[in-house]
Amino acid sequence: MRPIRLLLLLAACFAAAAQAQTWPAKPVRIVVAYPPGGGIDVMARQIADRLGSAWGQPVVVENKPGANTIVATDAVAKSAPDGHTVLMTTDATFSINPHLYAKLPYNAQRDFIPVTMLVLLQQMLVAHPALPANTLQELISLARSKPGTINYASYGSGSQPHLSGEMLKNKAGIDLVHVPYKGISLAVPAVMAGEVQLTFAGIATSTAPLKAGRIKALAIGGSSRSPLYPQVPTFTELGYPDVETHAWFGLFLPAGSPKEAVSRIYTDVKRILDDPEFRQKQLIDRGYEVVGSAPDEFVRYIRRDSESRARAVKISGAKAE
Repeated sequence: MRPIRLLLLLAACFAAAAQAQTWPAKPVRIVVAYPPGGGIDVMARQIADRLGSAWGQPVVVENKPGANTIVATDAVAKSAPDGHTVLMTTDATFSINPHLYAKLPYNAQRDFIPVTMLVLLQQMLVAHPALPANTLQELISLARSKPGTINYASYGSGSQPHLSGEMLKNKAGIDLVHVPYKGISLAVPAVMAGEVQLTFAGIATSTAPLKAGRIKALAIGGSSRSPLYPQVPTFTELGYPDVETHAWFGLFLPAGSPKEAVSRIYTDVKRILDDPEFRQKQLIDRGYEVVGSAPDEFVRYIRRDSESRARAVKISGAKAE
C-alpha cells in the first residue's frame, strides 16, 4: 500500500504543478486598437516578440482599428476570458470614450481587467514656424488680439488634441478654431504645410519636423520638462496645470480572465520594460515615460484620469462623430 500511496501522492503533486502552469496553453493574441505602423503597434510587436520567447508560445499582434478604438475593444470584450486575448489600447478607450459616447457595446469598467499601464506620452503644443509667437504667452496674447483667426488641428471630436485645445481656450480665455482631420497621422503634416497653425502632438511624432525646423514647440505636458526637450516649458510651470496633454498605452484582459494570466502578463511585461537597453533605446529615447504600473495601481489611475477627462469633454462640448 505504501508504494501505491506514494505514487498517488506524486501523481497529485505533478497534477497540481501542471495545473499551476497551464497558462499560456496556446498562442496569445495582442489586439491593438490602431493601424499597423504607429507607435503603439511598434511597441506591441516588440513586446510580443519578447513574451513569445519567455512563454514558449507564439504571441501574435492583431490590428483592429476603427471607431475610435471601439472595434478592437468590443472584440476583446466578447472574446473567451481565458487570458489568451489581450487588448492593447490608449487612454481614449477607458478615459475618454465613456464620456464621449452615449452608448457603447461594452462596459469599460465592468468588462475588463486593467493589467498594466506601459507608458505615458506627454503631448507638445507645436506651431508652424511662421506663426508670430514663440512662447505660449505670446500665442495667448496674439489670440486675444485676433480672436478666431488662429486654428489648431486634431484627429477628430473628442480626440486628445481637441480636448487639450479646448481646455487651453477655456483656461486662457482665448478663441482658437478647431479643425478636425480624419486620421491621427494628419495633424502634424497639416501644421507643416501651413494648413493650420497649431496642434498637440507626441514627442515621437514631433521630433523629426522639429529638428528640420518645420514646426516649433511652445509648451509640453507633464509635471516636469522632458529630458529630450529641456528648453520647452511645461503648461504647469506656465500657469496652466489644467491643460492636460498626456496619453498612455495599456494592456487589458477580458473580465473573468485567470488571475495567473493577469499576474504573468504584468510580471513579464514589467521585466521587459525594466530591461535597461530596451527601456532606454526603445522607450525613453523615443519620448515615452516608462510606467509599468501594477494592476491595482492602474485601476486607480484610470479612475482619476477618467474623472479629469469627463470635465474636459464637458468643457469642449465634444460629440462622438
